[in-house]
Amino acid sequence: MSLTQVWLGLGSNIDQQQHISAALLALSNALQDMQCSPVFESESVGITSSNFYNLVVTGSTSLPLFELSAILKKIEADNGRYDKNKKSLPLDVDLLLYGEQVGEFDHITLPHTGILKNAYVLLPLSLLSPFHKHPVLGMTFSEIWRHSQSEINQKLWMIDTPWLCF
Repeated sequence: MSLTQVWLGLGSNIDQQQHISAALLALSNALQDMQCSPVFESESVGITSSNFYNLVVTGSTSLPLFELSAILKKIEADNGRYDKNKKSLPLDVDLLLYGEQVGEFDHITLPHTGILKNAYVLLPLSLLSPFHKHPVLGMTFSEIWRHSQSEINQKLWMIDTPWLCF
């Protein structure tokens, strides 16, 4: 069974430690050799809310793209993502990269467009996998971060976290 390396963006703006810890535990069942970036706190982008905690996770999986996507949706749902009464985002799990796949796959865009737009995705990704290349641009994530810092005007800062990757 072949393995595909994937990168996921995790974010939460309510009970962040609880939801991110739950997501990491659930992801440890779907990913092998899981690694996590540092966690960053950032001001919300696009919505008015409390600050977010964000990080990027990488690991290998034997799951096909759509099975992995379904698992990510279930992890979000288990953490209240789709509760109509919530006015916050308990957990967001975005599939950033699935191997070297490029294109639109039934509402899944790869690579995820947020990589190039959001500091809270690109900075943790560049720290976790600095020499991995963006499958379209052919530049490493550390190079992309260096070139885009002045264009991405978002405030974020690294925080100490009591949880670890599983």
